[in-house]
Amino acid sequence: ITDFVKLSGLLLATGFSWYLGYFLSALVPEEMLSASITNLQDIGKKPVIRAPVPKRQKCDHWSPCSPGSYAYRVLSGGGKEKLAKICFEDELQCQKSENKLNIGESRRCVICLYLRDTRLCIALTDHSAEMVDFIENAPQGSLLFMVTHDDGSTRLKNDAKQVVEKLGSKEIKNMKFRSSWAFVAAKGFKLPDDIQKEKINHSDKNNRYGGWPAEIQIEGCIPRNLI
Repeated sequence: ITDFVKLSGLLLATGFSWYLGYFLSALVPEEMLSASITNLQDIGKKPVIRAPVPKRQKCDHWSPCSPGSYAYRVLSGGGKEKLAKICFEDELQCQKSENKLNIGESRRCVICLYLRDTRLCIALTDHSAEMVDFIENAPQGSLLFMVTHDDGSTRLKNDAKQVVEKLGSKEIKNMKFRSSWAFVAAKGFKLPDDIQKEKINHSDKNNRYGGWPAEIQIEGCIPRNLI
């Protein structure tokens, strides 16, 4: 009899608990009930910490230049479609568009850019004489950026190489057919020793773009008080 009483009490308690739960669930809105279940499931989970989206820097630098510096980035061409680019203070000075200089029109080229008193000028040179004239006529206090797309050596004569070498180039006389080359120089003042000024990459059997080597780039920050 005692066991029967215990079993009966257990069944009654179970039935009452089930009825009470059913009654309460009918009173609680379904949205609140679902939210409570979700919250219970989330207990014990580690919080997800999301890193903030990195702020874009001038000329796509990884780290910003100081407020007292100019940002630059020079990228050589790579293959037929990847045109050379010169970025200065976040302004792209060479690109294929209707409003800008189309460097794709002349593939054997060295591009020069100079700055003086915030004035930017561009020249596309396809012959040594034009290049020498451009550099010699650039005023003192100018920055010059040079970069190749396809081949910049075939029409580059010794007088042009000597002019560029006087600006500080270590690689201009080492340029070969379709070498990727980028160079930044100053006329009338000296650039800091710790900034990236020149880089070259020669064509070989492991070229990224078939007959063209991989593009190269140089970038850095130039103190404004030098100009």
